[in-house]
Amino acid sequence: MSEEVTTPKKAKRERKPREKMPEQAPEARIHNFDEVPFGYTEQQAVAEAERCIICKKPKCVDGCPVNIDIPKFIAQIRDGDFLGAARTVRSTNSLPAICGRVCPQADQCEVLCVEGIKYEPVAIGNLERFIADWELANDAIEIPAIPPPTGYRIAVVGSGPAGLTVAGDMAKLGHEVTIYEALHRPSGVLVYGIPEFRLPRSVVAKEIDYIRQLGVKFVYDVIIGVTITVDELFEQGYHAVFIGTGAGLPKMMKVPGENLVGVYSANEFLTRVNLMGASREGYDTPIRFAKHTVVVGGGNTAMDAARVSLRVSGNPVTLVYRRSMEEIPARREEIHHAVEEGIKFDLLVAPLEVIGDDKGQVKAIKCIRMGLGEPDDSGRRRPVPIEGSEFIIDCDTVIVAIGNSPNPIIPRNTPGIESSKWGTIVADEETGATSRRGVYAGGDIVSGAATVILAMGAGRKAATAMDAYVRTLPLTRRNPYGDT
Repeated sequence: MSEEVTTPKKAKRERKPREKMPEQAPEARIHNFDEVPFGYTEQQAVAEAERCIICKKPKCVDGCPVNIDIPKFIAQIRDGDFLGAARTVRSTNSLPAICGRVCPQADQCEVLCVEGIKYEPVAIGNLERFIADWELANDAIEIPAIPPPTGYRIAVVGSGPAGLTVAGDMAKLGHEVTIYEALHRPSGVLVYGIPEFRLPRSVVAKEIDYIRQLGVKFVYDVIIGVTITVDELFEQGYHAVFIGTGAGLPKMMKVPGENLVGVYSANEFLTRVNLMGASREGYDTPIRFAKHTVVVGGGNTAMDAARVSLRVSGNPVTLVYRRSMEEIPARREEIHHAVEEGIKFDLLVAPLEVIGDDKGQVKAIKCIRMGLGEPDDSGRRRPVPIEGSEFIIDCDTVIVAIGNSPNPIIPRNTPGIESSKWGTIVADEETGATSRRGVYAGGDIVSGAATVILAMGAGRKAATAMDAYVRTLPLTRRNPYGDT
């Protein structure tokens, strides 16, 4: 009698809730600049990884600008192979500890997670942060074998996410790479714009050290376009130049009273605190310790400015935004943290005038209520003023966080570089090639103010194109195609 062979029915998989990352309590963290989330434990990371169904055709990868093999590294975490997971992530991402903290995963990889159709999506960003932190804590970063020098020299202008990515990728290919930075330290917006409680300086420093160990050189306090021109870089023997100078020119409200004492751009305010020690004793950079701060804007920078102001002053902060919570562009996590910390949100409100006292200092801001009309070019519903709804908010500090434009120095001072009416450099979307031969660009200087990971994605594409380009050049000639 033969034994009947049956295929057991696949057991129904138990649906587990998404692992919540532990973090500082709001009442404690508003008194310090320590990082808010503590990160996953190994047990939490494995438990969260087990929620991933490891799709055969993973859509999450399509949402990642640097194409991390997400299912592979999550499966490695699930199996306890943390070193393997770290190698997988770093093979396409030179700054994983940074991306794990500040990427808008909810709008990129996680929004495409199949698990998220019926349940909560897998916490891809939290897992990326875990594995990057594990790698740093265990001193497990592997410096890849660098091929013999090619003889080609690459200048990278700006040490933000795009520039660091290009530099790292080009160095791995054997090219000599030098980054020129206008400030006295590397990382651009990562250190001057993002506060420590979101992105600790120690984490940034370790990621920079990795780039440095690839052989990349850094030159500080040099403004390309002023101190040295792009033409002079070619004259010094560079074969290609990448421009990644970001978007550091603040947009202002263009309302009366913006020149009063007590009005800051978010860039200025955050730079003074984050980079110049304005909130600490022993530093000479002045900052107003406000009795009531009004922050204008709804992006991540607005959240950062509001939460920094709260920590610096210990006094109330109100955030005004001209659309509703549904349209607000900041990461949900940052909004959640701001609300927890007591930031007051006054939505559907637009400023009309900053009002000063007889000493030229801010004493109030005049605003108007808004309704929402049809969607505009951005896809968000257009704010419409409600006549007769004007009102006054008493305050002594106003921080404007309504966006930034590209710095115009290089486009203005570099012959042959085409720029748009918005001040961005015109570059090929797939290669970063500009209108001038040998000059590439990527990140916010091309796209306008965007995200860290998008800048890194542009940097990766540009590095591929620049490598192909320089290898067509003769090594015997200096300044081979630095012409206009």
